[in-house]
Amino acid sequence: MSTLDIERIQRAYPKIYLACHTRHVRARSTAYRLSSRDASVLAHLRETSAVAPSQLAAHLGVRASTLSAAIQKLESLGYIERTQSAADRRVASLFLTPQGARAMAATSVLDARRVAAVLAKLKPREKERAIAGLELLAYGSMRVMAMTKKRGRSNA
Repeated sequence: MSTLDIERIQRAYPKIYLACHTRHVRARSTAYRLSSRDASVLAHLRETSAVAPSQLAAHLGVRASTLSAAIQKLESLGYIERTQSAADRRVASLFLTPQGARAMAATSVLDARRVAAVLAKLKPREKERAIAGLELLAYGSMRVMAMTKKRGRSNA
């Protein structure tokens, strides 16, 4: 890993953050009744692929019992769906519902209009490369967090 690679990301990230970040909101102040933490949980779920609650808790760095309360709240609001394995009813999977996807987008730390304005300044190929690059960084971040959790440390 080159120092230049690290510096490029350290220079780029604050520019993205400043251009697209929205202020944090309280659960009571949004139509979706979500805190920033609730929105973060939703951001880690997909409509088409399952996530086990234990995996999500490990990735978020919280205890399963802490996440359980958030899951119950988000499920009661209709933002996530919990399914159980037919083979083993103790094994649960979490999915984002379409309503949950709308809530996540509306309460994201990144303002949708600002992100759209940034993307509009890019050519189609540049836009795809930018998004793919961010997805790769997110994937790498998840792997580092999983490794860190297994080692029992809070940083890599």
